[in-house]
Amino acid sequence: MDGKTKAIVAHITIIGWIIALVLNSTEKDEFASYYIRQTLGIYLLGIVLSIIPVINVFGWIVTLVLWILSLIGSIQAEKKESPVIGKYFQDWFKFV
Repeated sequence: MDGKTKAIVAHITIIGWIIALVLNSTEKDEFASYYIRQTLGIYLLGIVLSIIPVINVFGWIVTLVLWILSLIGSIQAEKKESPVIGKYFQDWFKFV
């Protein structure tokens, strides 16, 4: 499986993310790793924002927008960071 396919699969639910992570662990691809880190950050951000009752709906909307932008970037085979926080995802999740 090529890096672009792994990156797209990482966006399809958490199960897809786990599959992409496992496939990428055996044969590392920098493009796939980039989007695996981005989607991990987006998923975790969504969980954190959904815990806070005041911004629950706003948090899900923000998460959905970030997820769509990331998916579009992976489909276009371009490394596009999530706005504002994407660079931090790359730093925080270097272990992936």
